[in-house]
Amino acid sequence: MFDKVLIANRGEIAVRIVRACRELGIATVAVYSDADEDSLAVSLADEAVRIGPAPATASYLNIPNVIGAALKTGADAVHPGYGLLSEDPYFAEICADHDLTFIGPSPSVMEAVGDKAVARQAMTTAGLSLLPGTVDPVHTFDEANDVAEEIGYPVVIKASAGGGGRGITVVRRPDDLREAYRRTRATAQAVFRNRDVYLERYLDRARHVEVQVLADAHGDAVHLGERDCSVQRRHQKLVEEAPSPGVSPQLRDELGKAALTGATGVGYRGAGTMEFLLDDDGHFWFMEMNARVQVEHPVTEMVTGVDIIAEQIRVAAGQPLSFTQDDVALDGHAVEFRINAEDPARDFAPTPGRLDVFHPPGGPWTRVDTACRQGDRIPPHYDSMIAKLVVWGPDRAAALDRAGRALDEFVIAGGGVHTTTGFHRAVVDHPEFRSGDVRTDFLTRHPPEELT
Repeated sequence: MFDKVLIANRGEIAVRIVRACRELGIATVAVYSDADEDSLAVSLADEAVRIGPAPATASYLNIPNVIGAALKTGADAVHPGYGLLSEDPYFAEICADHDLTFIGPSPSVMEAVGDKAVARQAMTTAGLSLLPGTVDPVHTFDEANDVAEEIGYPVVIKASAGGGGRGITVVRRPDDLREAYRRTRATAQAVFRNRDVYLERYLDRARHVEVQVLADAHGDAVHLGERDCSVQRRHQKLVEEAPSPGVSPQLRDELGKAALTGATGVGYRGAGTMEFLLDDDGHFWFMEMNARVQVEHPVTEMVTGVDIIAEQIRVAAGQPLSFTQDDVALDGHAVEFRINAEDPARDFAPTPGRLDVFHPPGGPWTRVDTACRQGDRIPPHYDSMIAKLVVWGPDRAAALDRAGRALDEFVIAGGGVHTTTGFHRAVVDHPEFRSGDVRTDFLTRHPPEELT
């Protein structure tokens, strides 16, 4: 097992990793920017190192500074969390060059699944179904136009190196394709430094489900069931739940087997997620693989009792998984709500500021993952997440009832900060959401201004 882990991240995921390491008896090093000097992660970690000014490009994305902090403190492993450097194969290579274990898949695997077009090729080889579209990137508008005419509208253009819901454009009419193609390639170049895009048929009404997988270096791999992430805004997940209300036990088994086939087919090791689109007839198609821990991993932890972060660390240290597939059983239902410093009334505009009042909910089976405390400031430099509220119930109805109570208790005020708690409360109360009959077009048909 590792002696000391440096956490190359910030916010609630940094706090989550500190806690997992402490329970495993591992010392931790937090890195911080000037904006996070007084953060909870810094106060909880055994050591902390400043790595730069507030902008992420000068601190959390500054690879020499992060590596320098690890070497200075004698860390023997680096946990990247999610976002930032978590899916950067170059960073993983630099860690290896300095005898630091990167807690995640190998650089070659990360590179393969990080490029969505390459991942599609690999999953096709593994036998997974893909929506009609291209496996290789499309390099000209004429090529894109030919593909769109062949598979039919609507189509979606996706950045090959994309992630986090960015670099995705839905096109419904041939007249809109040229501008959408140009704009998506420009976004891909600006955000991901790779202008490659691919096309696939777009499903208007589908569930977005993802399967959590864990694989070790001893040839063992398990899946932990699926999560439903269909409540989205502009391809950004807002509410996640496990298990999916649209997945039967038989379909769950099929999804799990497909996910393991895909993950093991590329030699995956660690914690990862296989994402699928699911139609009303039970057909599912591979979308992409995330080579990291997901923001929404707690809902899976709540229904399986598995500490995904701890397993991820054990596997990176060379240990076998602590359980087998036969040990995995789903118990009850869990729902996660992303509580962001955003104003739903102003198109979810970020609202950084001071948390003059911060009163998170408590009570049975109510979990709040956060790095915030009363009096802290939400800086404008990073993601606007304040907390993740996760609730569990013996069934979905009970979980949603508990969610309503917890959201009512969650009080955040002052400093110009607006939050998404009211929006989430409206979602919980909506008859369509309560019924479980939710697809990715939920917020298109029920805009936030209508819900709130």
